[in-house]
Order: sequence, then C-alpha cells, then structure tokens
Amino acid sequence: MPRQVWYLVIGMFLNTVGSSFLWPLNAIYIHHHLGKTLTIAGFVLMLNSLAAVVGNLLGGYLFDKIGGFKTIVIGVTLNIGALSLLMFWHDWWPYVILLTVIGFSGGVVFPAMYALIGAAWPEGGRKAFNTLFLSNNVGVAIGPALAGFIADMNFEYVFKANFFTYLIFFLLVVTTYKRFDTKSMAPKNVLTERGGKESKAGLYALFTLCLALVLCWMSYSQWSATISSYTQGLGMSLSQYSVIWTINGLLVVGFQPVIRPLVRRWEKKLKHQLALGLVLMSFSFCIVAVAEEFTMFAVAMVILTLGEVFFTPIIPTIANQLAPKGRQGFYQGIVNSATTIGRMIGPLFGGMMVDIFDMQTLMWSVVVLLLVAIIPACAWHTNNKENSEN
Repeated sequence: MPRQVWYLVIGMFLNTVGSSFLWPLNAIYIHHHLGKTLTIAGFVLMLNSLAAVVGNLLGGYLFDKIGGFKTIVIGVTLNIGALSLLMFWHDWWPYVILLTVIGFSGGVVFPAMYALIGAAWPEGGRKAFNTLFLSNNVGVAIGPALAGFIADMNFEYVFKANFFTYLIFFLLVVTTYKRFDTKSMAPKNVLTERGGKESKAGLYALFTLCLALVLCWMSYSQWSATISSYTQGLGMSLSQYSVIWTINGLLVVGFQPVIRPLVRRWEKKLKHQLALGLVLMSFSFCIVAVAEEFTMFAVAMVILTLGEVFFTPIIPTIANQLAPKGRQGFYQGIVNSATTIGRMIGPLFGGMMVDIFDMQTLMWSVVVLLLVAIIPACAWHTNNKENSEN
C-alpha cells in the first residue's frame, strides 16, 4: 500500500477508538445514569445522527472544494472542542447539546477519509476501502473493550479517554495529512468519460443502494441502543457487553482469509455479496430474539460480523466507481449520510418498539427489515458494464 494509505489507516483506527469510547455506552448512560426512558435515549441518539447527516454532506462537499486535509482538520477540531467540554459538563442538557455537536463534527470526517483513500489508492479498488473498513473495526475491537473496563471503574474517565484519543488523532492529521495532494490523485471514472447522462444513472443507482444501507443500519444500530440496555437488564456487566464489540472488531480481521476465496469468486458479483451479508445479519437477530445469556449474544455477534464483512466494504467501493471525477467526496458523503440516517432512525424506532411492545417484537421486526433490504441491494443498476451485473 502507498505510504499515505497507511496514515489514513492509522487515522481511522484512532478516530474509531475515540468514538467507540462513547457510542456503545450512550444509551446505557442516558437510561441508567441520567434516568431517561429508552424512547428519550433513542431521540437523543437520533439528534446525534441527524447532526452527523449534515456533517456527512458538508464533509463530502468540503472535500471536493478544499481537499481532504482541511476538511478533516475542521471536523477533528470541532470534535476536540466538544469533547473537552463534555469532560466537565455531562449532565442532561450539556450531554444532549455536546453529543449533537460531536455527531456533526464526526460526520464531517468520515466521508473525507473514504474519499481520500479512494483518491490516494485508486488502483486498490475494493481492497482500498476494505483496508479502511478493517482499520475501523480494529478500533471497534479495542475501543469498547477499554471503554467497558474504564466505565466499570468510573464513567467519568470515559469522557477523558475519549478526548485524549482524539487529541492524538488531531496530531497525526496535522503532521501527515497535509502532504496529500488530493487533486492530482483523483481517479478517472468511466461514467464521467461517457457524459452526464450516465453520471445521472450512477447517482440514481447510488440512491437505490442507499435504501438498503438505511435499513441495514436501522437494524445494526440496535446493538448500541436497545440491545445494550437489554443486556444490562439481563445482568451482563459493561465489560461483558464491551467484549461483544471486541469480538466484532477482531473477527472483522479474522474472517478476511475465510471469505477471501468467495470474494474472489464473486469479485464482479457485488449484488451476491450484498445479499449474502444481509441474510447473515438477519439470522444474527433471530438469535438475539431468544438470547438470555452472554454466550448467545456472542454467537449472534459472530454471525452479524460475518454478514458485515460481506456487505459493508462493498458500498463505498461502488460509490467510488460511480462518482464522476471531482465528485468523490460528494458521493461518499451520500453513502455516509445513508448510514447515519439508519443510525438516526434505528435507536428511536427501537426504543419505541421496546417501550410499546417488547424486545422480542423489535428483534423479529429487525429480521424483516434486513430481508426487505435485499430488494434495493439487488435492484441498483447502471449502464456501465464495469459497475453492474448482468
């Protein structure tokens, strides 16, 4: 891999470790420490995600206008400012306001990171985005495990650890990312070379695909919202719940040699990979619906992760292929916005379902959502033979 890609991989790792100190514990903190209902917790997480949607679109736009370095610096600086305040003020209203700001600033960073790796390593294709995906999940493996351990000692320390991790990320960005010349690294795209008509077809294809992404993340977000609180009611400790996320992060890496033969066989059959990933994820929630102990939740996470490694890296890969030259940031912003919209709706939907019905009803509803998501995942189409399946 090019050197600049390694800087991006390390940066994504630090970014994820920082964010994962807090996001798996948000619902627990709001529900158990601040004394609010799961519906209110879902609403607060929805505000965080709504701000992230705005941040995603702005981050993609800024990448195309001012480049990746300046965009990421803006996002990380805002994040550090909000986290520095959160260390001292995390009662109800400060928590809501600062969590919303963190959602916005984090949203600015992600599309810039994905657009930057596509520009820095255009020949990498799926491998480039899979590398960033792996880095993100190694952070997921380490961050929640540390967060759970720290929270068991004192929840106050979680906010401080979050801040100092982002500070390290900021130092990496300002010392290395400025060297990236995003304009000279911007990849060519077949759709652009064939004219605006097919570029529109690519955009419509991306919007169709994003419907599947929204449904997927509506479901996935239950793990950091309703399921996290549900495990506490079953008597699981915060450290045990965090270990489940560590399993997720480690297996994202561990599954790579296992899935490689099938990925190579289906290299041009992207829809096959998307559909398989969604089926596996839906099965994992069938297990959660009947789980009552740590082992069953761990098994469900193993299956969820297997589905994730097929589904998740494909989306930014397709977005990068569909994006006209000079619009990579915008297209990655759309993808990240769709992900964030799913995360925004998911906790509120889940909280309301649990408050009105019960956890089992929510889980079976999620199974249906994931199976329905297969339809748009397989329905997107462009006239470009390289990017579509026959």
